[in-house]
Amino acid sequence: MAKRMRLAGLAVALGLMVAAPIARAESLADAMIGAYNTSGLLEQNRAVLRAADEDVAQAVSSLRPVISWSADATRQFGTTRSATTGNLISPTVSNTVSASLTAQMTLFDNGQSKLSIETTKEAVLATRQQLISVEQQVLLSAVEAYLEVRRAIENVALRENNVRLITQELRAAQERFEVGEVTRTDTSLAEARLAAARSQFAAAQGALTIAREQYLAIVGRLPGALEPLRSLPKLPGSVDSAKGIAVRNHPQVKSVQHQVAASELNILRAEAAMKPTVQLSGRLTITEGFDTERFTRGGSLGVEAGGPIYQGGRLTSLVRQSMANRDSARGQLHQIIDQVSQNVGNAYAQLRIAQASLESTDRQVRAATVAFRGVREEAALGARTTLDVLNAEQELLNARSARISAQVDESIAAYRVLSTIGQLTATDLKLNVQQYDPVSYYNLVKDGPIQKSKQGQQLDRVLKSLGKN
Repeated sequence: MAKRMRLAGLAVALGLMVAAPIARAESLADAMIGAYNTSGLLEQNRAVLRAADEDVAQAVSSLRPVISWSADATRQFGTTRSATTGNLISPTVSNTVSASLTAQMTLFDNGQSKLSIETTKEAVLATRQQLISVEQQVLLSAVEAYLEVRRAIENVALRENNVRLITQELRAAQERFEVGEVTRTDTSLAEARLAAARSQFAAAQGALTIAREQYLAIVGRLPGALEPLRSLPKLPGSVDSAKGIAVRNHPQVKSVQHQVAASELNILRAEAAMKPTVQLSGRLTITEGFDTERFTRGGSLGVEAGGPIYQGGRLTSLVRQSMANRDSARGQLHQIIDQVSQNVGNAYAQLRIAQASLESTDRQVRAATVAFRGVREEAALGARTTLDVLNAEQELLNARSARISAQVDESIAAYRVLSTIGQLTATDLKLNVQQYDPVSYYNLVKDGPIQKSKQGQQLDRVLKSLGKN
């Protein structure tokens, strides 16, 4: 009866195990999605881009009227003695209130304002490319964190298996010692190797803990079961073609190109500042007295033209400075292009090294496996010592550990190549994320909407959805 109850309980337990949902292992794409959605670095640089968008709105405002108001209430009091008062002392008191409305608008400034708008637009485009660079950095960090956890997990399993295997070897050596086939030296060697294996197992567990914490910091959660990579990303067939793609598409190159364009516009702005400007101004004023019926109402409208004649050489110095900044930006562009090309070459070299290492370690594992099995069989027949078995086992362990590292290094190197050519983005990888759209915010603010306008209210809703107000 008790046996039947135990069998029934076992059946129920097995049924629960079958019915329980199996947690899906995390893929590399899941890790990158987590990093994209939780990265504080991305959020910081998105805010930097929004601030750059506001520079366009501020530049646009220079082409619009500037309207301001002022008001004041004044009480004047005192005493007066004059011939009109018969030389008598007479108090004087007056209460007045006045208000004025002033408007000013630039009619002509030789294109300074329009050039300022175009300059800030180029700065916005440069900042967008910098955001893409940060996105690539975040996704590459997620790839490295994912693969480092995979490396650490496999090393822990390898070291644990090594402890189990050496424990078996120690037990076999002890049995052979008891029957006089080996000496105490053999068992001591096995005990020493077992102690070392346990130490390496503990170190591997510590490395896994560190890798998990790094994963948590980058992806936003601790890793669960991680899928092995099924394939490497598709890469250009040659280094030269990859360099061509990088020079055309890498966000760092594009960012500096926009900086060069902005520096060219700054030269034109500095030259326009040396020419005359024309402004339209108007003013409306009302003054009324509290204790009298007197009032004054009036206004003015005028056109003012002016320009610099001599400012101690400041304006020409600004032109030369703008030219120097333009030359500096051009030099930086050449430097970035060379650096990007070098990074592509270096990344491909690292990939080739990892691939060669993986191929070599594959052969090393196969050979070490055959050697270990042979030595263990020979030891069972008395033709080999315990030390020979332990050495063969260590060779196999080293080969397997090297193969694990070579596999991870190859995968990381492949994704680094993808990053160096500018294609490690959520768009290129087709990640299932709600991508940040830098254009939508820019379109809302580029015309400098006021708070009470329809566009301004829409902007308030966007800011509220971002949690920024």
